[in-house]
Amino acid sequence: MAGVGVSWYTWLEQGRPINASWQVLDAVARALQLDGAERWHLYRLAEAMPVRSLAEPSAVPDAVRDVLRSLDPLPAVLINGRFDVVETNDAHEEMFWDWHSLPCVHRNLLWCAVTEPRARELFLNYDEEIPHMIARLRSAYAQHVGDPEWDEDIRRLAGLSREFAELWARHEVAGPAARTLRFRHPQAGPMTFTRTELDVSAMAGLRIAVCSPLDDDTRARLPRTRRASARRDG
Repeated sequence: MAGVGVSWYTWLEQGRPINASWQVLDAVARALQLDGAERWHLYRLAEAMPVRSLAEPSAVPDAVRDVLRSLDPLPAVLINGRFDVVETNDAHEEMFWDWHSLPCVHRNLLWCAVTEPRARELFLNYDEEIPHMIARLRSAYAQHVGDPEWDEDIRRLAGLSREFAELWARHEVAGPAARTLRFRHPQAGPMTFTRTELDVSAMAGLRIAVCSPLDDDTRARLPRTRRASARRDG
């Protein structure tokens, strides 16, 4: 099932000094249906570092979903290293429900920014934050080199956005940090947030990004981002 010989696998179990590459260890882990913690334990014992990150669970645990919802009225979103949107709370959904001039098909924060024609009009410090997001993507990509899904995603985005292609070609990298985000909301007006990220221990590679009002004016405007409030104002 793992595509390795019986003799080689026997030597592996016996702890003989053989070359156990990450590719072979990954195949063995898949054949044994190891979960995330068991895979990392295997890699540590073999003193090998996997190039690809561990597969993410398909279902969001109820406890993680409860945390996400409890952050309301702060906009919060569960994302992975590619900025794919896994889950949002209502505050985040309603904060950005009118972001696109066309229906959203990406479900990805970076794609939604660089492919939306009105992005700079709505994302006031776009030119500061998009390069940072792409540098974060470059850092995360180091764990996915050769992954066809990642490579295809980057190739397609570079084809759609010359700006992304140029920024990606800089090979800049960045780590997690609190960031200041400035938006112009159609109903609430200009708003300034601090974006904080919380790693999710139950889901490898995922994090919750939370937008907290940076000033009293933004905090006062926050209720106006809800669709019920917008309908009343209309």
